Amino acid sequence: MTLDTTSAMNIAQVLTEALPYIQRFSGKTIVIKYGGNAMVDDALKNSFARDVVLMKLVGMNPVVVHGGGPQIGALLKKIGKESRFVEGMRVTDSETMDVVEMVLGGQVNKEIVSLINQHGGAAVGLTGKDGALIHARKLTFTSSAPEMSASEIIDIGHVGEVTSINTAIVDMLVGGDFIPVIAPIGVGKDGQSYNINADLVAGKIAEVLGAEKLMLLTNTAGVLDKDENVVSGVTREDVEHLIADGSIYGGMLPKIRCALEAVQGGVSTAHIIDGRVEHAVLLEVLTNQGVGTLIRRS
Repeated sequence: MTLDTTSAMNIAQVLTEALPYIQRFSGKTIVIKYGGNAMVDDALKNSFARDVVLMKLVGMNPVVVHGGGPQIGALLKKIGKESRFVEGMRVTDSETMDVVEMVLGGQVNKEIVSLINQHGGAAVGLTGKDGALIHARKLTFTSSAPEMSASEIIDIGHVGEVTSINTAIVDMLVGGDFIPVIAPIGVGKDGQSYNINADLVAGKIAEVLGAEKLMLLTNTAGVLDKDENVVSGVTREDVEHLIADGSIYGGMLPKIRCALEAVQGGVSTAHIIDGRVEHAVLLEVLTNQGVGTLIRRS
């Protein structure tokens, strides 16, 4: 099939626009938090896998950290166990933790690995327990709900926070031209497993790897202002203003704070991007416009 001149010129323009970005990011680590619609829609799953494979082929070092909340909820429902949340965090008793490990470390992780490999990549799946990758401790959660007269410490079970990251196994995989795919399960000093927010794990891994970029895929177009317009770029001062005027709230708050901590911790830039767009990762990395919000240091 022969391309017409207009189509050929469009392809050439796209490749020309991508070239300086390929040169700039070759050899650099890019940590991608994969979640939301991009994990459940077949077309989006395939476009994500192709994006990651292409990044590796042109010399970048993608590291994938994934969530799996909907899949965990579906299996809990199937076995007749109710999902409970406290301010957006899943209450994780021992039985729920078993399901979390089964879904994240088994079903979801292996599906992502298989999909990347089907598209020509060489992915290897890990949980934070492999090679003691993610050291964690129990998250102490304090609720200050308006109806409470005083703050209250609430036990939400096997929910953890990152204490340290052992990068040796990731470095070994990246050095061997593999693509690490990491499930956000941490391990405590006593060997206890902990369910950790995937955004937080991605941010910490990006920091310790000295990543060029942290990319958080979401189900929104990016950070929105009060008029529902996408804010293309923000600093810490901008974020504080957007929180104060009510533009940033709910589930976007932990994402934006995670992104800010990453850039303050040495990551060059962080991006909150629209995972509902096919090839969102490549559009953000290899084009002038991007598909989300850039978070940078002040």
